[in-house]
Amino acid sequence: MAGNNQIPQSESGFEDWLPEMACKLGGEGLIGELCNGFNLLMDPEKGVINLESLKRNAAALGLGDHSDEELRGMLREGDFDGDGALNQMEFCVLMFRLSPELMDASRYCFQQSLRREFPNFS
Repeated sequence: MAGNNQIPQSESGFEDWLPEMACKLGGEGLIGELCNGFNLLMDPEKGVINLESLKRNAAALGLGDHSDEELRGMLREGDFDGDGALNQMEFCVLMFRLSPELMDASRYCFQQSLRREFPNFS
């Protein structure tokens, strides 16, 4: 992970803070923070992030200028069970998937673990 204290920024202006958070908080701390983020965005009655709860919180996230269709697209990106909303697991997986650097680091750690457990693994 980057040690130069610069946060990778995509062409869209998205700043990827997850690798920095992972370094500072460790695995459990990062998951805890992702769960806190989920709790801020979810519909408290339904226990999921849906279009309505995302729209309510969009301004706080800097997403206030996104259309309903763009917000629906964000939900679809992580909606594995097709119910139109994100549960906590879907949200956490999506956050990891949106962080290429964190995904690369996770892949590397997974491969290293496999090599330790299965020396013939290539």
